[in-house]
Amino acid sequence: MTSQISPHVRVRFAPSPTGYLHVGGARTALYNYLYAKKNKGEFILRIEDTDEARSTQESLRGVVDDMVWLNLLWDEGVDPVTLKDVGPNGPYRQSERQAIYKEIAEKFLNEGKAYYCFLTDAEIEAQREAAIKAGRPPQITSPYQDWTLEQAKEKLAAGEKAVVRFKTRHLKKDYIFTDHVRGEVKFPSDMVGDFVILRSGGMPVYNFCCVVDDHLMKITHVFRAEEHLPNTLRQLMIYEAMGWQAPEFGHMALILDEDRQKLSKRKGAVACGQLKDEGYLPSAVLNFIALLGWSHPEGKEILTVDEMIQAFDISRLNSAGAIFDRVKFKWMNAQHLRALSNKDLWNAIQPFLAREKMELPQDPAWQEQSVAVFKTSMETLVDAIELYKPLNDKSYVVLPESEETLKWEPTKAVLTAWRDLVKAHPSDYMTEAEFLKIQDEVKNATGAKGKNLFMPIRVAVIGKPHGTELKILVPLIKKSSLIARAEEALAKA
Repeated sequence: MTSQISPHVRVRFAPSPTGYLHVGGARTALYNYLYAKKNKGEFILRIEDTDEARSTQESLRGVVDDMVWLNLLWDEGVDPVTLKDVGPNGPYRQSERQAIYKEIAEKFLNEGKAYYCFLTDAEIEAQREAAIKAGRPPQITSPYQDWTLEQAKEKLAAGEKAVVRFKTRHLKKDYIFTDHVRGEVKFPSDMVGDFVILRSGGMPVYNFCCVVDDHLMKITHVFRAEEHLPNTLRQLMIYEAMGWQAPEFGHMALILDEDRQKLSKRKGAVACGQLKDEGYLPSAVLNFIALLGWSHPEGKEILTVDEMIQAFDISRLNSAGAIFDRVKFKWMNAQHLRALSNKDLWNAIQPFLAREKMELPQDPAWQEQSVAVFKTSMETLVDAIELYKPLNDKSYVVLPESEETLKWEPTKAVLTAWRDLVKAHPSDYMTEAEFLKIQDEVKNATGAKGKNLFMPIRVAVIGKPHGTELKILVPLIKKSSLIARAEEALAKA
């Protein structure tokens, strides 16, 4: 069970499939990915699914799909389609590595570095309460720590249940390491008591299997959220007990909301899948989260992934919490959206329009023309829905807010003249200049001007007297549709 630390960079992202991929997890994955690419190393996706009660195949599928959507593709791990292992260091799902953990736990037991503990939950709780009352850390002292392995095995043979605890009492020293984000970190060994490495059912706990996996998968650097910092002490103890070299660590600051509280769902979308549904581009998500704790050396804000890889340096990670500014996020998404070609933007908005069952022209020239018109009005892809609604014949309806306009004296004449002039137009679509010319002809024919002219025509085009400028919309609406809409408005005038 030996493995040398890799001579080149190997990093990992190790999500638990107990829910969605949070933007904090996505940022951890991104920083590891950037570090691997910058250093021509390898990025591994490992699945930490030892929480049997909460881990689900559905969550695993969701996390993997979100990683693929973000284009954070890994060199080893579970296959993005089949979820089977791909790579020489598997299995990559902890639930399939239990024989490995058991072998190392037994090594600890045989060497006297761990022991079977038969304390019940009630006994543990009583000890913790007594320690807190006495002003001591809530650590437990197991009466089984000095039992021989033979004594413990007799008790197990009698049907008793036991966890396996790692011995810490003899480790009277400070554990010191240099964190890439926080500098020197020092933990006294007595911060923790004897801790569990195997549950009574045989399933390993996080700190134990994390060390075993990182070592056997030859991980050189562990970059993770600061909430894992306290785990490092237990992990260093296990590395030491096995005689293994520990990887280098970097613990990244939390992402905070505008109130400087830990980011949560209460303030809006924080799941990558939800951001996708809200119309954020993966390139914008990566750009935004990259700058939550890291900065470009030249202060650039709009970045491609290639630019991030080129500039990424772990020494530029900030140890202070980063604010998730939703206004800035939307602005950044708009910049990425506008950088797309009209064809690519049409392909990106298409699923959102299809979701609303919009029936729009299939002509690529029309599609790109429409995108050119609406591009600067979009911050997210979802914005396309309201922008395109007036172009969808099935969405056209004369709304109640048009009633007053339809009662005005010149309205019927304006609508009639508009319909007749559109009918006389020689082609299926009109240009902006042709629309303005027809509007002038309606004015000359009816004597209507100002709101008496513009508002009835707007009702005939979009079903309400206020809204998007007609010179933008009309060139995108087919002549036959304009005539049908005008007829509908006239019937209500």
